[in-house]
Amino acid sequence: MVELKGRRPGEFSFDEIIYKKEDFLATVTINRPNVYNAYSTKTLVEMISAFQDASWDDSVAVVVLTGAGTKAFCTGGDVAEYETKFIDRPHDYWKWMGLFQGALDALRNIGKPTIARLNGIVVGGGNEFNLCCDLAVMAEHAYIKQVGTQVGSVPCGGATQWLPLTIGDRRAREMLFLCEEVSAPDALRWGLVNRVVPSIKNGTGKFIRPADAPSIKDALKNPDYEVDLSLLDQEVKSLAEKLIDKFPECLRYTKQQTNFWKDFAWYNTIGHGREWLSLHFATREPLEGMGAFVEKRKVDYRKLRRIGADGGSPDYVHGAPRKVCSSCGAKNLPTAFEFCGKCGAKI
Repeated sequence: MVELKGRRPGEFSFDEIIYKKEDFLATVTINRPNVYNAYSTKTLVEMISAFQDASWDDSVAVVVLTGAGTKAFCTGGDVAEYETKFIDRPHDYWKWMGLFQGALDALRNIGKPTIARLNGIVVGGGNEFNLCCDLAVMAEHAYIKQVGTQVGSVPCGGATQWLPLTIGDRRAREMLFLCEEVSAPDALRWGLVNRVVPSIKNGTGKFIRPADAPSIKDALKNPDYEVDLSLLDQEVKSLAEKLIDKFPECLRYTKQQTNFWKDFAWYNTIGHGREWLSLHFATREPLEGMGAFVEKRKVDYRKLRRIGADGGSPDYVHGAPRKVCSSCGAKNLPTAFEFCGKCGAKI
């Protein structure tokens, strides 16, 4: 019989997250700092398990989601995994997307207030996890960015649904279309986060002030400066303590009511978003965009536009599969092929 109660964190064998519970607070940390805390398939499985446990545990009042280290909160899905797995088997992306949806649903429907502890950069799906949380506290050196249209994807796993509700239509379109960094002060001003705290100390051990985006970028290049997250931890703890001192059932239903518009946008779009993305992975845009990311080169966006403008097919890497080999009878060969890929004869 499955008992509806939490377990000790040590009973789990997590490899890619760190799960802790203490003083009514559960903390889930994405522990992949070597890839800027990008989540893999395994990470999502572990996150779902931790969220479920925290939901069932009556000794947990608040859940904090964060990333390991000081560089990144989360930078979305592991593009290297996408490029190696889903370019070859696009239909598997449909399976993966169901897992990602499950992680967001488990977090959003956890029945307890959640806080995003933004300890570093927040990119792509990382921002979708941020948007999924109820509150967010951001370190001053971090920034938030969407990258879907830059890498050959569409951020319809939360960003297209929730950004317009969170920061307004125009700013949401700016983030989603342009894929530019949003600094911590702008994130606070726009309503992407609830609090921003100083996080960079100079050589004398004092937090730099003022700390606008240019001065922060310069400071991060200075070896005498360091990132200090002590004020981030203090602010997260302060918010958590305030939440703990509220009635749990009232909080849970307030959360459910407040989720209405997010749920409305989510459940009306995530299904066909999942279907479209799994089909889209078989086209040229993700092949080029994610290939360029893995190969650390620039994407030639205008090349695809020129192909289409010149009457070609920008959807296929080597043209539409229309040719037939007269020698061996092979069909559906790309129009750009001069030789048959099966027998080698000239087409």
